[in-house]
Amino acid sequence: MNVLIIEDEKPAARRLNRMLSELDIEVQQMLHSVEESLNWLQNNKHPDLIFLDIQLSDGLSFEIFEEIEVKSAIIFTTAYDEYALKAFKLNSIDYLLKPIDDDELTSAVNQFKEQQPKQSDVQVNLDDIRKLLINPVDRKFKKRLSIKVGQHIKIIHIDEIECFYSENKSTYIHTKENRNFLLDNSLENWQEQLDPEHFFRVNRTFIVHINAIKDIIAYSNSRLKLVLHSYKDSEIIVSRERVKDFKNWID
Repeated sequence: MNVLIIEDEKPAARRLNRMLSELDIEVQQMLHSVEESLNWLQNNKHPDLIFLDIQLSDGLSFEIFEEIEVKSAIIFTTAYDEYALKAFKLNSIDYLLKPIDDDELTSAVNQFKEQQPKQSDVQVNLDDIRKLLINPVDRKFKKRLSIKVGQHIKIIHIDEIECFYSENKSTYIHTKENRNFLLDNSLENWQEQLDPEHFFRVNRTFIVHINAIKDIIAYSNSRLKLVLHSYKDSEIIVSRERVKDFKNWID
């Protein structure tokens, strides 16, 4: 059995490695960030099983699935409370609450061995994972934001924004007025503040507003190309791994 650990806390990763070693399971690699994981998975055969922390040092682990099709079974490791986790049906093998218990780890590994899912059957529902992080009942989403423009502060209502995007390690918004504004926080940070009913992360670079979409065009490799009403600076492509969730979102 080939096993990969993706965990940003190195002591926790080493502890999990030792626990798996006691079960006679050898860990192929330990990775600690979204970027590092993407690079490794793009250049190596995917393992049978991945122990995956939800929150990594440079973002949320489901960004990995937005970029590439992961063909491994997943056991999530998280500090989120058990009640919240049980409310969602994930197509993963199991989840483990941190700090990981020996008996629970053994049970999760045995469950994987019994089921042995084919790689083609392994799917991860990104929207379900997001719901672990956002309680739609209690969560208050951004309705407006303020941006410093020279010596002035401009207030922009959230519905005036066509898209959020990353460029050269900076984050921007593009408005209906065909203007771009630089933001302080990362795209990941803004994503958690936006109402998922109105905004959708189509790839690692863009978050778009539903009302900004002018046209949807079939694109190569089963992807989709979006045309917005005013943003024209670069192509906006819905990544292949996001197409199904995107279609569900627009419906």
